[in-house]
Amino acid sequence: MIEVAPVSKTSQESKDPVLSAVDMDLAPSDLSVRLKLAIACRKLAQDGHCATLAGQITVRHDQESYWTAPLKEGFANVTQSSVIRVSNKMNVVEGSASPNPGMQFHLWIYNSRPDVEAIVHTHPPYASALSMTGRSLAVAHMDAAVFYEDCGHLRVWPGVPIADEEGRLITEALEDKRAVLLDNHGFLTAGATLEEAVYLAVLFENAARLQMIAEATGTVKAIQPGPAQDAHDFLLQTPVINGTFNSWAHEILRVCPDVTS
Repeated sequence: MIEVAPVSKTSQESKDPVLSAVDMDLAPSDLSVRLKLAIACRKLAQDGHCATLAGQITVRHDQESYWTAPLKEGFANVTQSSVIRVSNKMNVVEGSASPNPGMQFHLWIYNSRPDVEAIVHTHPPYASALSMTGRSLAVAHMDAAVFYEDCGHLRVWPGVPIADEEGRLITEALEDKRAVLLDNHGFLTAGATLEEAVYLAVLFENAARLQMIAEATGTVKAIQPGPAQDAHDFLLQTPVINGTFNSWAHEILRVCPDVTS
């Protein structure tokens, strides 16, 4: 529940009716994981996260397999039926197309982080530009506070991430955080749900965009720790994440109806 004021725990009647309505409005969707993954791909394509076939979204199915988009589709063309399931040996166990070889390093994160259920990795313009500077992501705007004390930084580029060494380095840089900036490369987000990982990916690129614009005009002023932590916790509330993803899903379903095919 989104709490904007103390709420008595003594009775259901004491709950603010406005907040109760907000809880209902921001409830998670009942869309299938395959459709949600396809919608996520379309959303990130719409936002400019993929100029080529680079980038991956994966969702844990069980301890031995993961949902992902096929390499040949590109994010902009993924549909519900084209989503595939891949084993932890990179073999396709459901569907017929090949996965992006880059998802190999996702497996390192999943093995190290049982709390992670979904991963997004892309190379959008502003996060990629920031990755070229050697600077870390700044928490200098309310919307960027979601990354306060929650974003790692891999300061070396180990090469195209399709081998075990790259997986190890990225996993170590991520540590127990939800995001990591990858120098000379892009970024990665790791969420407890697909909705969270995609939400963080959109906010990451937006934060990088604001930072690059601000740094071009002057010195960036960081948010103070107290308010930054408060904003971080507020923005990561499950209803906020689900409601935001649902609004994107409604838009994608309206403008890209073929995503359900």
